[in-house]
Order: sequence, then C-alpha cells, then structure tokens
Amino acid sequence: MLQVSRKFEYGLHAVVYLARRESGEVVTVKEMAADIGFSQEFLAKALQQLKKAGIVLSVQGVKGGYRLAGLPEEITISDIARAIEGPPRLMRCSSERGKCEIVSSCSNRSTMFKLEKNIDALMADTKVSALL
Repeated sequence: MLQVSRKFEYGLHAVVYLARRESGEVVTVKEMAADIGFSQEFLAKALQQLKKAGIVLSVQGVKGGYRLAGLPEEITISDIARAIEGPPRLMRCSSERGKCEIVSSCSNRSTMFKLEKNIDALMADTKVSALL
C-alpha cells in the first residue's frame, strides 16, 4: 500500500526534534542523528533539502548546525513532504504525464487525483506543533 519514503521520515523526525529544542537552539547533525537513532549521512541529505525549502536554517562555524527557520505552528507536514518528495503522487500518471499507455481511456485518473489533493490538504492542515 502507500508508504512514505525513509528520507521523508528522516526529515519529519528532524523537524520535530528541532521543534522540541529551545527556540533558536542550534544542533549538529551528529547530535541529532545520535539522539534520534538515524544515519548521520542520510539525515544530512534530508536536512539539506529542508534548508533549501526554508524550513530549517544552517549555522556555519564551530558551534554550527541546524535550527528551525520558523515556528512549529507555522510549519506543516505538507511543507516537509514537498521539500523532501514534492507533491503527493499516487499513480504514475501524476508524475509522468503522458507516459502512461492508457492515459486517454483511464477511468481512475480523476478519483486518484482527488485523493492526492485530499492527502495534501490533510498534510497541509497538520502542523508540526501537533506532533509535539
């Protein structure tokens, strides 16, 4: 059935971890990975995507690391998912438009696209603060 990627899981856990810290507190990837129990390398890749999306900020230097860019009440699960994976895609035709051999006769497309929108809406309504 449907399952989120490991990178999304890492990103979600990282954002929740940072949200539980003092406001503005900077945490290294090494410390975060050890505390959560994740691979440091894979976590660093997820954090880079979150940084690019403006969800976390990186601080350079000896006391560098990551911190949240906004408040947990402002960051949604959809923000994290889109930063890591892009918009929800349940079927091949969602991400590979025109490449499906039955695209012109498919009776499932509109229903599946509606489900994708509903999933995204649910994630957009769920704030990180709800996970704390």
